[in-house]
Amino acid sequence: MGHRIREFDAADTEAVVGLWKSCGLTQPWNDPRADIERKLKVQPELFLVAADTDSASIVGSAMAGYDGHRGWLYYLASDPSRRGERIGADLVAEAESRLRAMGCPKVQLMVRNENTGVLAFYEARGYADAEVHVLGKRLTGD
Repeated sequence: MGHRIREFDAADTEAVVGLWKSCGLTQPWNDPRADIERKLKVQPELFLVAADTDSASIVGSAMAGYDGHRGWLYYLASDPSRRGERIGADLVAEAESRLRAMGCPKVQLMVRNENTGVLAFYEARGYADAEVHVLGKRLTGD
C-alpha cells in the first residue's frame, strides 16, 4: 500500500468529510462542507489530500493557510486503519514545504485539549507547546 499527496479536488468532498468524521475532527458547530467551500476560495493550493496509489481513495488530508505572518495547519487526518504509513507525516511535510516556499517563517496548529494522543506525533516533527492561549469568536452560525 502507498499514497501520493496532491491538491484537493471538489470531487473529494464527501470522502474528506467522511475521513474527518472517522478521525473525530468534526464538531457540531462547524459544518465541514462549509469549511471546505471557504478554503477553496482562499489558497486552495494549500488544501492537500493523500490518495491511495492503488484505489485513489482518500486516506489523508491537511488544510494549511498563510496570512503573511504565520502559517497554520488544520484538519490533519489520516485513515485510522492506515496509521503508521507516514500519511500524516507526508502531509505535514508537504504543507510545510508549500508554506516555506511562500516565505512563511513559522507554522502553528491547534490541538483540542482532549486530543492528547496526537501530541507525540507533532513533537516528533519539531512542534512544541507555544505556551499561549488561543481565543476564538464565531462570526458565523455554522
